[in-house]
Amino acid sequence: MARSEERAGLNVLMTADAVGGVWQYALDLAEALRQHGVKTTLAVLGPNPSADQRMTADSAGVSLIPTGLPLDWTAAHPTEVEQAGEMIARLCSELRPDLVHLNSPALAASAAFDVPILAVCHSCVTTWWQAVKSGPLPEEFVWRSELIGKGYASADRLLAPSGAFARETTQAYSLAQEPIVVRNGRRAFPAVASSSPEPFVFTAGRLWDEGKNFGAIDRAASRISVPVLAAGPLEGQNGARVEAHHAKALGRLGDAEIMRYLAARPVFVSAARYEPFGLAALEAAQAGCALVLSDIPTLRELWDGAALFIDADDDVALSAEIEHLFRDPDTRAALGHAAQRRAQDYTVEAMSAGVLNVYRSMLLKRSHSLPLESAAV
Repeated sequence: MARSEERAGLNVLMTADAVGGVWQYALDLAEALRQHGVKTTLAVLGPNPSADQRMTADSAGVSLIPTGLPLDWTAAHPTEVEQAGEMIARLCSELRPDLVHLNSPALAASAAFDVPILAVCHSCVTTWWQAVKSGPLPEEFVWRSELIGKGYASADRLLAPSGAFARETTQAYSLAQEPIVVRNGRRAFPAVASSSPEPFVFTAGRLWDEGKNFGAIDRAASRISVPVLAAGPLEGQNGARVEAHHAKALGRLGDAEIMRYLAARPVFVSAARYEPFGLAALEAAQAGCALVLSDIPTLRELWDGAALFIDADDDVALSAEIEHLFRDPDTRAALGHAAQRRAQDYTVEAMSAGVLNVYRSMLLKRSHSLPLESAAV
């Protein structure tokens, strides 16, 4: 790409939160898009980013605007979400970006934006409930689902991180067209020294979230002969909480700390019932860890042939598979190599190329021209 093309600017207002995987997605994407001349301003909802998160954003060249606005899944009333959307729309009018990238589609439910809107289907209460619970949605989920549906309808384009989740979302919200699939990527981290010379099992994520099914991992830990370490919060912003009885809870860790654990190439486990993509598994795969994953559509789509799969709630099978891997280091190493090779399909470069291509198509539809080299998904 010519230097003049790289510097031809595109300004994007993106929303995110500093609580879960959307934060890593937003920063990795913004940093990669910066190489194509795209400037991203990140409006942060929910809790303010931590000091290490602000440092990461600064190194990625991302401008942060902490808004203090509530997250849609912690708001007590629909008007809070609607007002948050209106605040983001006013911020858009002040900043005058070329387009808005909403990682919380409900913000578009009632707000009027004067630029194209891209909404990303990272997760939602309806598909979460269908995967984790049963029966009709509870009342506090009904209005959230309605706002998300309105947000989807208001967006110019919808993205999803996997084909399985795109189909689930289409069915849950009776969408006329499936979201465009642009798989997530994760930036590669430099090699670091291992945190432990001893073998162990590792998991990471929002442990408090029932969809992550940490309880199954914790039960399995009682039958596993090596330590099971779990990184991530045990209590969520919505008051949900889980206990660690057998696994060792490490609390929230920064990227560098997690990389030191993964450098030891532990067996990485996810027993999730609900996982639209799974950045933690990708990070582990990039490090060459053997993956033991729950057999759900998204994880099977992404890692089939490069991981072992177990029923999400069969903690006996989970512990047996892990014990087998520690008795068979050759198989464990082969699985780690397979996961590492598959991880090369899910790069930040591929993700940013796909998103940039969608940006381009949105602006062309509005009779604008985007002075950037077209990128293939």
